[in-house]
Amino acid sequence: MQVAIIGGTGFVGGYLTDALLSAGHSVSLLVRRGSENKLRPAEQLRTFTGDIADGASIRRLLEGCDAVIYNVGILREVRQTGNTFESTQYQGLVNTVNAALEVGAQRLLLMSANGVKVPGTRYQESKYRAEEFALKSDLDVTVFRPSVIFGDPRGTMEFATQLYREMVRPPVPSVNFVTGSDAKDGGVVMSPIHVEDVASAFLAALEKDECIGKTYVLGGPEALSWKEMVSRIGAAVGREKWFLPMPIGLMRIGATLFDWLPFFPVTRDQLTMLAEGNVADPAIVKNLIGREPAAFSARNLHYLGN
Repeated sequence: MQVAIIGGTGFVGGYLTDALLSAGHSVSLLVRRGSENKLRPAEQLRTFTGDIADGASIRRLLEGCDAVIYNVGILREVRQTGNTFESTQYQGLVNTVNAALEVGAQRLLLMSANGVKVPGTRYQESKYRAEEFALKSDLDVTVFRPSVIFGDPRGTMEFATQLYREMVRPPVPSVNFVTGSDAKDGGVVMSPIHVEDVASAFLAALEKDECIGKTYVLGGPEALSWKEMVSRIGAAVGREKWFLPMPIGLMRIGATLFDWLPFFPVTRDQLTMLAEGNVADPAIVKNLIGREPAAFSARNLHYLGN
């Protein structure tokens, strides 16, 4: 099968590419100018220079393709450059659906996120509206809503690496986000899922007609608190951390004043989503990929020590 990936040069995109090639599929990538050096393995890929705002470049990418994976998302907007949730997570998907319908690329796999909704944060709403647009189109669509994704970033950035650099490596206590004023309130809970399990889920859905029209919430085998996740990262690199409780409400006050600054660590929307939690039933991904999902363990976080 000829499969196009939009958003194939980043962390998850690289693993999606590897999984497709290993299964014998052919892969085409839409690559922004200047990102050509991020491709691996470049010699096995068809590449098209273009942008998700340009319907013509998307059509060129999708010509002759059977399926397309839309794997585009951002965590923070840069409004000065037009890099917004609306443009990347919604309008880019709309452009892709329209192009796919024009050229006959019938299958669409959409990367969304756990917890998307309307009303919600700008991030959540743009992702949710993209889901609705895709599912109401005439394409054969499968939607994935993963919890936080971890795994060897291979030169990019991912969740556990960021926590290691910002909270575990510095010789100061780590922050433990809590949802209330009580320091014992563990509030923030997530179901970290390994990137290879996410890629396997996409591959399985691509090859199963019964996945068409469905939405899958993907999560790893455990629901872990923020403190548990940071502690496991510390264990993986041989560092025991002390923790200072930080109520999310207090952080939100700071974000209200300063999250427009690029160096401020979190935005109001990110804090809102942290407080809501991000868990998933591990049986969903297990049934889809046919194996137990990988745990957020020191063994599976070994790459942090490199």
